[in-house]
Amino acid sequence: MDDVAAIENRLREAFTPESLMLTDDTAAHAGHQGEARGRGHYMLTIVSRRFRGRSLVARHRLVYEALGKMMGEEIHSLRIEALTPEEL
Repeated sequence: MDDVAAIENRLREAFTPESLMLTDDTAAHAGHQGEARGRGHYMLTIVSRRFRGRSLVARHRLVYEALGKMMGEEIHSLRIEALTPEEL
């Protein structure tokens, strides 16, 4: 299973999202100074009822928690847009 599929699976299990879009942006960062080899750069937009009543920081913490060790191992950078269905 590739990293994108593994990330999506964890997020789907944790949030049962109404919408999930994960983009692998790793290639755009190739050769940058300080590049973290072997770890990817991703952009995430996720819509879930689990974010209701939670601050932006709390929503991001939930995502990091769901991804666990992947955040330090497979993922170098993750841009997160975490919304509730009402915020669409």
